[in-house]
Amino acid sequence: MLVRCWGSRGSISVSGKEYLKYGGDTTCIEVVGSSGDIIILDAGTGIRRLGNKLMNKKPPEINIFFTHSHWDHLSGFPFFKPLYMGHSHIHIRGPRTTQDSIMKIVSHTMTPPYFPVELEDIHADIEFLTTTQDTIEIGSMQVTTIPLSHTNKGVGYRIEEDGKAFVFLTDNELTHKHPDGLERSDYVKFSKDADLLFHDAEYSPMEYEHTRGWGHSVFLDALDMALEAGVKELGLFHHNQDRTDQAIDAMVDDCNLIIKDKGSDLICSAVATGTEREL
Repeated sequence: MLVRCWGSRGSISVSGKEYLKYGGDTTCIEVVGSSGDIIILDAGTGIRRLGNKLMNKKPPEINIFFTHSHWDHLSGFPFFKPLYMGHSHIHIRGPRTTQDSIMKIVSHTMTPPYFPVELEDIHADIEFLTTTQDTIEIGSMQVTTIPLSHTNKGVGYRIEEDGKAFVFLTDNELTHKHPDGLERSDYVKFSKDADLLFHDAEYSPMEYEHTRGWGHSVFLDALDMALEAGVKELGLFHHNQDRTDQAIDAMVDDCNLIIKDKGSDLICSAVATGTEREL
């Protein structure tokens, strides 16, 4: 299983020399199974470049799983070029906890006067489905879900293949329980012994004093959860729109000092556009 990041920024895409290392595109993760099946997690602005790559490969099927309906996780969807190709077969799944159907939410990204092409006018064969708590089989991969603790609700994913596990918990507030969200202990259990965990790490402790209840975690809380869950590698994710490369590096340094002090073998880094992990 290959995990590749096409965007790890939160809230809004950014550009500038201070964001070159970690990138400015918003959430999009590609997971490729050993069978060649493709799972795409969210359609932030990073999905545009992923779509360009897939235009050359022309996979028989594409599976898009949405975590929730906030704009930074949807805004790249209309620019995903496989949508406009008749040979594309795309399965789109979204959380049952969202306030509307996934088809209606996605179609809003392609509604005049905000976008010139409507969803019903595109050429790809698209199937809309709703995720449940049951395991979903995508080729050789198994996908399970968990409700996120986030404003307007959402869902996190655990993808397993050949005894390896990748957990994706973006937009998850570990110290505040939102409606339909779960307790911190539930996220520890869901992440237990994962080979790779990408978790929301939007805020510093000082920032969180003013943003409690906004649906995001302090990076140190993400670290504590990863340590308790016994994951092998933690990727700090959903970088604040104003967080420079230097500031993200400092967060990683803080985490690694704590890991060293605890005598843990946990590997910690910040997820950048272009990050790849083979599990």
